[in-house]
Amino acid sequence: MGKTVEYTNNLEQSKIDLINEIKKRVDDKIIEQSNADLLIKLINNAESLTEAIAITELGTTYKRTGFHFDKRLEKFDNTIKYFSKNTSLSFRTNDDAITHKLVIGDNYDALLNLLVSYKGKIDVIYIDPPYGKDSMGEFADTNYDNSLTRDNLLSMLYPRLVLARQLLSESGIIFISIDDKNEAYLKCLMDEIFGESNFTASCPRKTVSSKTTKSDHELQKLFDYLLIYVKSDEAHFTKNIVGSKSYPLHDERGDYYLVPLQDNGPHGTKTARPNLWYPIYQTKDNKLVLERESEEDVEFLPADHKGDAGRWMWSKKKFLTDSQDLTISDKNVVSIKHYYVEGDDTNKYQPWKDWLDKFLNALGTAQLSEIIGKNKFDNPKPVDLVKWCINLHPNTNAIVLDFFAGSGTTGQAVLEANKNDGGHRQFILCTSNEITTTTPNGVVIDVTSKRLKRIMTGKCYDYSTGFDWIKKNEPYGDNLDVYDIKTVANFENTSGKTPFDVIDETIYDKEKFENIKDKIDWVCSNFEGTQKCLESDENWKRRMEDN
Repeated sequence: MGKTVEYTNNLEQSKIDLINEIKKRVDDKIIEQSNADLLIKLINNAESLTEAIAITELGTTYKRTGFHFDKRLEKFDNTIKYFSKNTSLSFRTNDDAITHKLVIGDNYDALLNLLVSYKGKIDVIYIDPPYGKDSMGEFADTNYDNSLTRDNLLSMLYPRLVLARQLLSESGIIFISIDDKNEAYLKCLMDEIFGESNFTASCPRKTVSSKTTKSDHELQKLFDYLLIYVKSDEAHFTKNIVGSKSYPLHDERGDYYLVPLQDNGPHGTKTARPNLWYPIYQTKDNKLVLERESEEDVEFLPADHKGDAGRWMWSKKKFLTDSQDLTISDKNVVSIKHYYVEGDDTNKYQPWKDWLDKFLNALGTAQLSEIIGKNKFDNPKPVDLVKWCINLHPNTNAIVLDFFAGSGTTGQAVLEANKNDGGHRQFILCTSNEITTTTPNGVVIDVTSKRLKRIMTGKCYDYSTGFDWIKKNEPYGDNLDVYDIKTVANFENTSGKTPFDVIDETIYDKEKFENIKDKIDWVCSNFEGTQKCLESDENWKRRMEDN
């Protein structure tokens, strides 16, 4: 980057990260421990980061399941990519309000730059990646009608999802919309990157009420999928409140409700837990005991369950400690008294369902049309779908990332979620400014930024207010910083044009450096990774043909 820099510390840290990745693959049963030991030894002896990465990849090419695809090759070049403020598209409504971000350019470069400031800080990622035949350029040949070649789709997603995982916090959750043709392949890819143990659900989402078919052997396809993965065991979902507990009964100790002592769950049998099967006796003075005291005592045993003897939820030890909380109900069942205690959570909860039937595609189209007019963007996802994903994470101050942002649905979903619950979530959107017949100025100019400007300020960039949405909604407020991705050669040494001159540290949430030495150290430490580039369509296609 204009000077010789020692990257020893970075190399050693990278080796540690790569070794941890190898160990994770052992835990996920992707590679054998003996193979991992050899790879770790080779990584420790690697003389460069490129060599260490190449060694690590030896542990990913083959899996026991046979899942394999041709990845695009990654290499370093001499061009640094960095964020540059787009002042014409950025706007402010209130200096004290939340400032959201929109990045224009290749999302691979955007993710590399986001790692400078947001590594391990993103709480929610939602993406709707391109999988149509027209989404990836001239070499996106199809093996299904309106579907990318699998290798092309997977090799495009693989490096981006690897970077996305680095951005996620330990309690982070990632959601990916995908069609039924590619869901199985994308799940295999996600299992490899995020680990099978972190798979949460593959939720069918109803997309339309009815659909025409093209042949006599075709079914109506009324749904797609939402894949959900967590970063680690630290992740948990917002509790789904379905009602309030009632305490209809009363005794000298207070109000209470009854729950049967018998376990009627899937493992509620004597065979599963033999030590939880035992008789309980009711004495003539209505005490419950474990030993019969007289012939008049009434015996209670767990009822049969799933073709086997049943069992209680309590052990004998707990029974002896807490038997005062047990009673025989009117239905002649041994039951637990749950008393009301001041300050207790009285909500009733139920796990979220994995069938999404309220987020049809037509809703997304109607929502976008109200803001920017009709026929500007094909198949935008419903705002409520993305809002459901966002609300599944309990942090109302979450940072939400969408690096296939398209029309900006995720941005609107964050703004609406904040309005609904008073949260302070921040969105970061990344998208290319793709030019189409309906977006001659590019999708960012004609759709994404225009949508955000209108719903956040109540007017467009030209101060016009002639759109339907504003007639029945109040602007959401907040600020938007828009960034272009620019490049500078790492050997550029012209005064005022060097990487240390053009990269603005304040964009990356840093205070202005007081001296150039600190600025040089920071740039060298943080922007080496942005020099990574992926194999072009042309080279990738040529390599596939040669093979």
